[in-house]
Amino acid sequence: MAAISELIRSEADGTVSFGDYSLAAKAKLDNFGHKGDIYKVKTYKDITKLERNGMFVYESVPGTAVTGLNLTDAGVRFRVEGPEDAQVTLGLKEETEYEITVDGVNAGRMKTNLGGKLSISVELGNEPVEVWVEKC
Repeated sequence: MAAISELIRSEADGTVSFGDYSLAAKAKLDNFGHKGDIYKVKTYKDITKLERNGMFVYESVPGTAVTGLNLTDAGVRFRVEGPEDAQVTLGLKEETEYEITVDGVNAGRMKTNLGGKLSISVELGNEPVEVWVEKC
């Protein structure tokens, strides 16, 4: 896949896909409506960032492409791909413990900081990697 040609799009299953790590220059799209929320995406080879209703949701360094992002009160699920391993930071509920699963492997529990951010490293290869972050 490598790219979401629209930078962000709504999927038939109600999820969101976004990001294009193949871009040499920054690209952004603001005011994208999905299920009553307003999204903003910034993406290129060095970083991909997503906000919902002005609040931080996702950031990866370097840039990635994300498919099937599903945000719920219980956590977040998505598939991510990119040309190299990435550091992914998620905006979640403050000071809350989450169970992390990466590509079907339990990566343990982590607690968000006061700002609700949680960072994980994701090893990327030829296929998209599925990430589940669920509230304990």
